[in-house]
Amino acid sequence: MLPTIEGAERELEIAGQLNPGPWIGHSLNVGIAARNIAGKIPGMDSDKAYVVGLLHDIGRRVGIVDIPKHVYEGYLYCKKKGWDEAERVCMTHSYPLMEREFDDAPASLEEREIKNYISGCKCDDYDLLIQLCDSLAVDYGFCILERRFVDVARRYGVWQNTVERWNVTFAIKEQFESRMGCSVYDVLPDIGKTTLLCPPPWKPGQN
Repeated sequence: MLPTIEGAERELEIAGQLNPGPWIGHSLNVGIAARNIAGKIPGMDSDKAYVVGLLHDIGRRVGIVDIPKHVYEGYLYCKKKGWDEAERVCMTHSYPLMEREFDDAPASLEEREIKNYISGCKCDDYDLLIQLCDSLAVDYGFCILERRFVDVARRYGVWQNTVERWNVTFAIKEQFESRMGCSVYDVLPDIGKTTLLCPPPWKPGQN
C-alpha cells in the first residue's frame, strides 16, 4: 500500500516545513529519476517508483539525523501510515550490500532493528531502483554516479566497504540499463549541465 502521488508530494512538503534542507530537493529528484527509469522498463509502475522515491528519506522529517536514524524513523513513520511498500524502501535504500553492511553486533537500537529487517528481506526492483537513484540525484538536479560518490565521501568520509558499495551500485545501474535499452543518464533531465556543478558539501545546520 502507498499514498497517492498527491499525498506523497504533500508529505514531502510537510516534512520540508518540519526540517528544511537540501534533502527535500534530493528526495524530489530521486522520485523523478525513479519514475523516468521505471517508465522505460516493461512491467514496472512509474507512479509507484515516483512515490517510493519521494518518500525514501521521509525519516529526515524529525530533524538532522544520521543514516541509521533516518532509515529507522522513515520505516516507523510509513509503517504507522500503513504504507508497507514505502516502509520497505525506507529500510533498504541506504544499504546496497544489505546485511553485509552491518557488524555482527551493531551498537545502536536502530542498527539492530535495521539489520534484523534486512536480513529477512530480498530486494525487489523498486528497492534496487531507489538504491540507484539515491546516487543519481542531488538537490539541484542529477549527476553521474562518480560525482555523487565523491560528494557523499566529502561529507561522511569513506568506510572499509565503500568501494564494494560503489561496485554494487554500478552493477545495479548496468542491470537496469540492459532492460531499458539505453543509459540511465539518457532519461535524467539536464544531467550534463548539473553534473558539472560543484557546490561545497552540505553540512548539518545549513539550510
